Amino acid sequence: MANSAKIAVLGDGAMGTTCALLLGRRSEHEVWLWSARPANAAILREHRENLEFLPGVPIPETIRLTTDLSAASDRAALLIMAIPMVYLRDTLGRHRSVLSRRRQPAISVAKGLERETFLRPSQVICEVIGERPTCALSGPGHAEEISRGLPACLVAASPHAELAREVQERFSNERIRVYTNPDLIGVELAGAVKNIVGIAAGICDGLGFGDNAKSALLTRFLVELIAFGVAHSAVATTFYGLAGIGDMITTSISPHGRNHRVGQLLGKGRMLKDILAPMHQVAEGVWTTLSVYERSRQIGLEMPITNEVYRVLYEDKDPRLAVQELMLREPASEC
Repeated sequence: MANSAKIAVLGDGAMGTTCALLLGRRSEHEVWLWSARPANAAILREHRENLEFLPGVPIPETIRLTTDLSAASDRAALLIMAIPMVYLRDTLGRHRSVLSRRRQPAISVAKGLERETFLRPSQVICEVIGERPTCALSGPGHAEEISRGLPACLVAASPHAELAREVQERFSNERIRVYTNPDLIGVELAGAVKNIVGIAAGICDGLGFGDNAKSALLTRFLVELIAFGVAHSAVATTFYGLAGIGDMITTSISPHGRNHRVGQLLGKGRMLKDILAPMHQVAEGVWTTLSVYERSRQIGLEMPITNEVYRVLYEDKDPRLAVQELMLREPASEC
């Protein structure tokens, strides 16, 4: 049984709220959910519900809602970072003086890569608020399902074995099973790069392609993912696990997937700017595709699916033409 602990969850989006709900089910946890925006916090306090992202899921009174980061993080044993990657550096930077006072372990649930630096979430966290033990909690875990008590398996990845085991114990319950993995690099890269195939799978659905096409897409993208990960010092077997192929499957078939939704609308002929304009949540795959495309070219790595998704997103290439050119590439051996 885990010891009693105060835990601060930073970020009141779908995953942040879900993490607070999961942790708050344990009587030994004192959970604080921090909102960056006072207007969001006011809605949460008034309704005890995340109306925008998790409607119908009550937030128990035992979870403390606040905009006071100093109060939330003071004495906290763990900081759960549930801030989207695109906002992570700026948000942490604005609160550096508070968050750098202590070096509590940081648990990241963000999935993405920093556009300008190609840094992973754990690297941004340590660079901005100081070196500390870090862990990534990842895998096929849509907040819309976990918050409603549907079963899921996740992976806690950290080179600090004791921290990974602590995260495993604190988040596990009768509906959530958490595995550990020492490969933080691989799990974070998988969580980011798999968003690209979410867009590609959505394009397949938008074009009306069938199961055969999607199965082929996932299988061949896994080859790209492993090659990219290994080129960045990740362990190949990580990508056969929950953070890799597990999350790839979920993001490619789930109606909750924002990246899948973007791809689906692209496949139906919509323009990217028109798709993104009304979206309230971040489709990380749009920015990840750009980062991975540029990185793969820098290191001379062939990633044909990533290249075509990039051209659809950033060069307005017709999705049907992109698929056609993938199919007509030079014949090759599978192995």
